[in-house]
Amino acid sequence: MNLFNFVLKLNGFPIKKAKQLLKSVQLKSEIDFKAYVETKKQDIVSYHLKHNTFYKRFAKEADPSDWRSVPVMTKSDLQQPLESLLSDAFTKRQVYIGKTSGSSGHPFLFSKDKFCHAMTWAIIQDRFGWFNIDFNSSKQARFYGIPQDSAGYYKEQLKDVISNRTRFNVFDLSAEAFELWLAVFKSKKLEYLNGYTSAMVQFAKYLQQKDRVLKSLCPSLKICIATSEMLFEDDKALMERYFGIPVINEYGASELDLIAFENPKGQWQVNSETLFVEVLDDHGNTLPYGEEGRLVITSLYNKAQPFIRYDIGDIGRLSKQSTLKSPILEDLTGRTNDIVHLPSGKKAAGLTFYYVTKSIIEKDGSVKEFVIEQLELDRFKVIYVSPEALSEDKKNRIIREMETYLEKGLHIKFERQDHLVRSKSGKLKQFRSYIKQNP
Repeated sequence: MNLFNFVLKLNGFPIKKAKQLLKSVQLKSEIDFKAYVETKKQDIVSYHLKHNTFYKRFAKEADPSDWRSVPVMTKSDLQQPLESLLSDAFTKRQVYIGKTSGSSGHPFLFSKDKFCHAMTWAIIQDRFGWFNIDFNSSKQARFYGIPQDSAGYYKEQLKDVISNRTRFNVFDLSAEAFELWLAVFKSKKLEYLNGYTSAMVQFAKYLQQKDRVLKSLCPSLKICIATSEMLFEDDKALMERYFGIPVINEYGASELDLIAFENPKGQWQVNSETLFVEVLDDHGNTLPYGEEGRLVITSLYNKAQPFIRYDIGDIGRLSKQSTLKSPILEDLTGRTNDIVHLPSGKKAAGLTFYYVTKSIIEKDGSVKEFVIEQLELDRFKVIYVSPEALSEDKKNRIIREMETYLEKGLHIKFERQDHLVRSKSGKLKQFRSYIKQNP
C-alpha cells in the first residue's frame, strides 16, 4: 500500500495530480520549456498583484511582462504576521504552514497552498527515485532532531511511522549515543540515510575511530542524502568511506522547495520544474552562467503566499554548462553549522538551535534576528535584534529550552543590538563557537 501518498491525499495534498503535471513539464522540449517558464513567471506575478494585499503594496511598480520591474524580496520583508501575507482566497486552515529554521538569523512562518505543497513532494519523490528510493516503501535512517514537548514529539513519531523512518536524534552526538545507533543499524534493514550533514559527519568520524563501515553492519543500505548544511568534499569522502555508500548532496529551503539535488552524474541539478532560480549581483542585475552572486528564487506555484524573486541569503554560481531546463549549481556559499560542545562531553548539531528558535518566534515574533555564540563550554550568548528588550520571563523560557535540548548548568547571557554583523557573503550564521576542540 502506498501509505505515504495516501496520507498526503487524505490531508488534501493532490499528489497524483502533482506527479502528472511534473511529468508533463519534464517531457517538454527546450523551446516549449522556455515558453512554460515565461508563462508561469508572468502568471504568478499577475496572480499575487491581483489577489495578495501584501504583494500589491510591495510590488506596486511591477509589470508581469517585464521581469526586471519585479522587485527582489528578502526574508525580513516576510517577517510579519502570516495572516497579512496570505492571498485573498486562503485562510490558515486551507494552507500548509511551516517555519524556517532561522539558520540565516531570519526565522519566520510561511504558507503554501495545498497543490504547491503537493508539487514539493512530487519533486522530492522524483529526485529520490533517481537512486531507487521509494517514499512508500524504502526505510529511512533519519538524522534530525525531534521536539521535546509531548504534542510535537508524538506528531513526529507518527510521521516517522507513516514515512518508514527510524529517527536518530542529533541532540546527542556522544559515543554512547553512537553505539546505540549502531545497534539499530545491526537490527534493521534500513535503505538510506537522510539528515543534517554535521551530525552525520560526526557519526562517520566515530566509525573512523572504531574502524567500522556502516554498510558491513547494515548491508541493505544504498545511499546517504546530506541536507540543511554545507557538505564539504573531505567530509563527503569520509562519509562515503565509513558509511560504505554514495553520499548525495541536497540543497533546499522549507519555504520554497527542493532547490538542487545531486544527480547520478554527480551534478547538482537545480529544480527548474517548480522554481525559477536567478543569480544576481549586488545591484540586482542578472549574472550569466559561471559568475557568482546572490541566489534569488521564484516559486512558480505558490498562490497562498508570494515567494517571487526571493533572496534566500545564499551566494552561488550556476555552471556554464547550464540550460534553462537543466541548470547546474556549481558553487554554494554558506549553510555550514558548527558542532556544540558541552561541559559533560556531550556534542550536538548546530541546528539544535532551530528548536530554540521556536520558543522565540512562535508567540509574538518580536525578535527579528539573532545569533548564538558559544564563548566557553558552559557559556553562551544570545545576540538579538528586537524593538524592545526581552522580558525576564522570555529569557527564562529560552534558558529552559536550551537546557531541555542540551543540558542543565549552562550560563546564558542576552545582548540586544540594533543590527547584526554579517559575513562577506551577506550570510548571517546563527551559531558561532569560539572554543577550540580537537576534531
